[in-house]
Amino acid sequence: MLSRMKLYLCAVLCCILLVIIATHIMQRGALSPVLAANATTAAWNRICGCSSCVGETDNSEWFKEHFDPEQQPFLMPNGNITPPALSWWLLLQRPSVGLDPEEVIQKMFKVISAPPLYQRRNLPSRACRRCAVVGNSGNLARTHFGKMIDSHNIVIRMNRATTLGFEVDVGSKTTHHFMYPESAVDLSPGVHLILLPFKLRDLQWVASALSTGKIKTTYMRVKNLVKADKDKVIVVHPAFFKYVHETWAEGQGRYPSTGMLAIIFALHICDEVSVFGYGADSQGNWHHYWEKNRYAGAFRKTGVHNADTETKIIEKLHAVGKIKLWRNPQESLI
Repeated sequence: MLSRMKLYLCAVLCCILLVIIATHIMQRGALSPVLAANATTAAWNRICGCSSCVGETDNSEWFKEHFDPEQQPFLMPNGNITPPALSWWLLLQRPSVGLDPEEVIQKMFKVISAPPLYQRRNLPSRACRRCAVVGNSGNLARTHFGKMIDSHNIVIRMNRATTLGFEVDVGSKTTHHFMYPESAVDLSPGVHLILLPFKLRDLQWVASALSTGKIKTTYMRVKNLVKADKDKVIVVHPAFFKYVHETWAEGQGRYPSTGMLAIIFALHICDEVSVFGYGADSQGNWHHYWEKNRYAGAFRKTGVHNADTETKIIEKLHAVGKIKLWRNPQESLI
């Protein structure tokens, strides 16, 4: 009798053990597809189709503290400039007395078109917008970066940058060109004119420069007519200046440089950002690649822009993998 009881108990225990093993196997079999599905979903939920996306903030606490994905880089017809941002911006350079900012903006958009929204959520999830931001430093000389620069979807240049005769080092492609009245140049068809308005007068100027040509001076004589496509003009939002100055440059200098604004602008419209031609050459000279500037270094000393602070920010962006800072292989970039 006792032997039968033992056999019975053993059989029950074996059955229980088999049920446990079978359940475990089934759970493992069911779990693998779920994990695979989750991995696939995570990949497709990324904000871009690049191997790494600059707008993702989960891999750098420093970047997360500085980058605001809700910042709108472009000024739109409705303006939407907050009073604090407007007050700050109007004092950057010489105030325009007696002008209504809203009226000036509305008149400007009667000449130029409203820009498209480059917000990432409006892009296909698998898109990868690769951008090159090309500075004007003399350290671009003898780099042979031209073909690499031209391979990007977007190539951003600034101020009086020229490519003719320098294609081997700086490339020939331009899709976006940053300028302000005092640095204006004519553009080829299809290139976006990116206006950096440091004052209200600059908004009046761009409307005039693309139509009547009546405005010939700001605080100095400026180019009164500019060749550019009216439907491709983008005006950087005044609040974006304040954001870059306070959040990124931490209030150093009076306001950010064109080069700094261009890089942060690129972080907001691009998925990958490569930076060329920034900083001094190996001798510490701050000259342009197309000229020898006898006043090299003046930019650093004026107090208008803080070159040392901006250099540290650019180096940090490179260190955390948000930009790729291409250096002259023959010398130290910064």
